[in-house]
Amino acid sequence: MRKQYLSAPLPFQGQKRMFAKEYIKVLQQFPDGTTFVDLFGGSGLLSHIAKCQKPHSTVVYNDFDGYCQRLEALPVTNVLLAELREIVDVPRHKPILGEAKERLLSCVRKYERDYGYIDYVTLSSSIMFSMKYATEFADLEKETLYNNIRTTDYEPCLDYLDGLTITSCDYREVFNQYKDVPGVVFLVDPPYLSTDSKTYKMYWKLSDYLDVLTVLAGHRFIYFTSNKSSIVELCDWMGKHPELGNPFENCLRREFNAHMNYSASYTDIMLYTKAA
Repeated sequence: MRKQYLSAPLPFQGQKRMFAKEYIKVLQQFPDGTTFVDLFGGSGLLSHIAKCQKPHSTVVYNDFDGYCQRLEALPVTNVLLAELREIVDVPRHKPILGEAKERLLSCVRKYERDYGYIDYVTLSSSIMFSMKYATEFADLEKETLYNNIRTTDYEPCLDYLDGLTITSCDYREVFNQYKDVPGVVFLVDPPYLSTDSKTYKMYWKLSDYLDVLTVLAGHRFIYFTSNKSSIVELCDWMGKHPELGNPFENCLRREFNAHMNYSASYTDIMLYTKAA
């Protein structure tokens, strides 16, 4: 009997484990045999659940962020974490400093040299403050590390992606490939606005977020967002003012870079109309 996961087997920023049970209920309205296309596949959780619930359906998982590679590296990740448990002599949840940090970094550097790959996202959950992630060795060198090292190995998950059609490309390419499939359902879980997206491979800005809405028109979909983005309110407002168009279309633009502290900055923008 195949195991159905209700959370991703390896850490992933933004996975939909809190929605899993409600998502399963929504899937029941579609017949088995429906084509589901997960445009922003992420951890694969939405695709995995869809295939478990609808085993005769084609489920397309767009692994743009390299989750498959992380799963393949799981045996090495477990061995690395086991060695870190042995060499890190710092109380749990306390900072790893000085010589202890140097031993840890030396160990990670050795594994990356020997195996050519380190799953830094999974490693981050064991040695960084909650919800902070590294994507390369340099991130570990400059951050304060903590002994949150997982006390047991991650369980093998060899069948997690079984039966899925796996691709890895821009979501627009995937959409164009399947947009004309009769009855297709798009699973749409883009990176949220106003949320740290360090672990995603794409640079995500407002216009990208709004572009996603173009794939929804005329298709069946399951779409995820948050109240931080205000996207629902924006679309509601636009629906009430269809005649407005773009008020900034003919404006001139000036920018000023402002710094809040050594690591945080933002861009102030001035838009203005030309004198008649």
